[in-house]
Amino acid sequence: MTDPREQFGRLEPESELGGTPDAFQRLWTPHRMAYIQAGADVNRGTGCPFCAAPGKSDQDGLIVHRGQHAFVLLNLFPYNSGHLLVCPYRHVGLYDEATPEEAAEIAHLTQVGMRVLRQTSRCDGFNIGMNQGQVAGAGVEEHLHQHIVPRWASDANFFPIIGRTKALPQLLGEVREAVAAAWHS
Repeated sequence: MTDPREQFGRLEPESELGGTPDAFQRLWTPHRMAYIQAGADVNRGTGCPFCAAPGKSDQDGLIVHRGQHAFVLLNLFPYNSGHLLVCPYRHVGLYDEATPEEAAEIAHLTQVGMRVLRQTSRCDGFNIGMNQGQVAGAGVEEHLHQHIVPRWASDANFFPIIGRTKALPQLLGEVREAVAAAWHS
């Protein structure tokens, strides 16, 4: 990883920099500034993010595919690069409230999403699942969504365990373009 101090053409020893050294490590992620500038809750005042996404352009909504009853988009706060969400268009909170058509399309889009991610990212496996209800860990509990998280044999390192940090090697826009192009090819 390039040291951010190199952007100024020199690498200075920490002892020559202002401030007091501390125990924190810094993972520089300037692409996240868009979320910071949008406020702590990027969906504040817009209601359900999964109801709002289909009304946006594919790029702005991070959508990679639109089906008849459900659509696929990138997770705005991914566990790994390529983390997809499959959502019905209809605002429904629980899997058993989905229509048979919605459930079938969610299942089909999950299978296609897995194939596309294997093609675009050469992942070795997946975590697939739905967290339903706040107590089960749902971040957006009021709108059903299935996670497709690509995994690689080499993706488990010390960052998440010791540093409580997740390193994401690609920007969301780059991942969306690759997945959307492969989906429609």
